[in-house]
Amino acid sequence: MPTLPVASTVNATVTRRNQSSRVSDDLGSAYGRVRELSESLCETLQPEDCVVQTVPEVSPTKWHLAHTSWFFETFILKAALPDYKPINAQYAYLFNSYYNAAGKMHCRPKRGLISRPTLGETLEYRHAVDARMYGILENEDLLKQFGSIIVLGINHEQQHQELMLTDIKHVFSENPLRPVFRKRAETKGSVVPPIRWELFKAGVYQIGHAGDEFFYDNEEPRHRQFVEDFHLASRLVTNREYIEFIEDGGYHRPEFWLSLGWYTVCEQRWEAPLYWDGGDGKWSNFTLSGQRELDKNEPVCHVSYFEADAFARWAGARLPTEFEWEVAAGDLPCTGNFVENEIFHPKPVEESTASESTAQMFGDLWEWTSSSYSPYPGYATAPGALGEYNGKFMCNQYVLRGGSCATSQSHIRKTYRNFFPPNARWQFMGIRLAKDGS
Repeated sequence: MPTLPVASTVNATVTRRNQSSRVSDDLGSAYGRVRELSESLCETLQPEDCVVQTVPEVSPTKWHLAHTSWFFETFILKAALPDYKPINAQYAYLFNSYYNAAGKMHCRPKRGLISRPTLGETLEYRHAVDARMYGILENEDLLKQFGSIIVLGINHEQQHQELMLTDIKHVFSENPLRPVFRKRAETKGSVVPPIRWELFKAGVYQIGHAGDEFFYDNEEPRHRQFVEDFHLASRLVTNREYIEFIEDGGYHRPEFWLSLGWYTVCEQRWEAPLYWDGGDGKWSNFTLSGQRELDKNEPVCHVSYFEADAFARWAGARLPTEFEWEVAAGDLPCTGNFVENEIFHPKPVEESTASESTAQMFGDLWEWTSSSYSPYPGYATAPGALGEYNGKFMCNQYVLRGGSCATSQSHIRKTYRNFFPPNARWQFMGIRLAKDGS
């Protein structure tokens, strides 16, 4: 049972996968890569790091490692194997998240109070699930029956890998020692060119997913949407531009804020984006590489919907709708600064892409839209516990598009609809402006 950093267990996972020579190549390899990445993201963490919960929406790393394994055990192993005996029957209660149809669950705000199972026991649980899952992956009949749920579980784990990064960042930010998750060279981006406005013409567009590759149910049905003429900013808003908003009294001028946003600003005493310190031209921010001088050329991140909307009003613009964003994404490749780059922070727009009509559409930061998270016409939730995955959250949330520096590139697509409440800030969230057409 390990008492050292989590990295000590990663090689064991790789070895187990290599021993499974009969595993279906595509799905087995995808499963192995994703399971390995979860543990490799923890290789610089100590066991003590993995049990802390700073706020209710931030879960301990240990919980993410266990919950993603619970998903495979609950929705595949228990369903596929008639005589299956749970690895630990109590884990069904501890590591369920919100699937009411799957049974009772421990309350989310108290996940950080669970010292047992230990990190070592949690990793043993993961590996026990993996050993049983490879048995499923070697069985062609079971693969036909459960292949789509396995793919869902792989994508589910990729979502939690992103949460692992954003959650440990919040945990480390509360530590006065300002721990470093991963070291990164100190770089300064070149001066970012001014925003250009790309015009997109009015028309009826097809919105939503089309194709055979994986997608979430909230991306369908594909449907027609009329979109008026609009302009979209050529890049994300930078820290330099956001500082101008702050220095112009942005956080003290209620005329820019939605009523609930102004209430939140006053109640929470927001003066700047999350993780910013300083002022008077001497800003720094906390990153997964530690505390750093603020790079004014980087895209501003860790802003809520309220802040994004207020900035847009101050700038004489607005946020795009999710339909406008999808139209603008068009046939652009899903390339950018993703978790595979291991930078774990948004980058300034690169000179090679700055001249493009719309740069930074994918990666770097999730981009707030003005669209409430609601069902597409004809949407219906699937039966059973898996039907709770997306549909039941279609209330009091706003849609974000494009992925971030903590997202896997293989996980994103132009129709992907992320969603968070308007006061959320701990995710890698940024701002792209829009204007009405003329």
